Amino acid sequence: MRLLLAEDERELANWLCLALGQNGYIVDWVNDGRLVENSVREVKYDALILDLGLPGIDGHAVLARLRELDARLPVLILTARDSLLERVTTLKKGADDFMAKPFAIDELEARLTALIRRARGSEHPRMSCGPLVFDPLTRQFTLNDKILSLSRREHALLHALLQCSGEPLSKKDIHDKVFSDEVDAMPEAVEVLIYRVRRKLEASPLHIVTLRGIGYLLELR
Repeated sequence: MRLLLAEDERELANWLCLALGQNGYIVDWVNDGRLVENSVREVKYDALILDLGLPGIDGHAVLARLRELDARLPVLILTARDSLLERVTTLKKGADDFMAKPFAIDELEARLTALIRRARGSEHPRMSCGPLVFDPLTRQFTLNDKILSLSRREHALLHALLQCSGEPLSKKDIHDKVFSDEVDAMPEAVEVLIYRVRRKLEASPLHIVTLRGIGYLLELR
């Protein structure tokens, strides 16, 4: 899942990017409210984590602008302004959830999962393909009821393929989802990653199929 983080506290933002990244999320960070709208237009995010006290344009104005544009992006407010009035006002203006600082990363991840699941409507808490199961609350894959050991990039690739629900994912889409934080990553890196994940699935009935000129598809043999 790909997130946009709008937060001007550099230390907190770096920690969040690292913590969420270790659990399979891809996080893009902006530190100014004026950068949010263009980011949302250019990239299809699964959710936005929005601080209210942003420079440039504050979080309230950012939220209002996104809702004026009819952006259906789930928005989780993350702020030090923890008053009942602030919570009620922000939720009425279109926020989907509200968390006060300081917070526990496990709770943040659980709330993000719930927001994204509700936004998609049809997505179930657990996604699966045969014996492969992904639990969004633990951010873990299991294969034949055993935890599947994956690197961060392998995790992101397998999650992207599983989300497609039988539809092929192009090499460019994979590159954008998995290597978004590496501007110098070559297209060949996708093929290397596909090979590594195939090796981890080879003892199972699952297979990553190459559809030439189209992309890659996760399916049961």
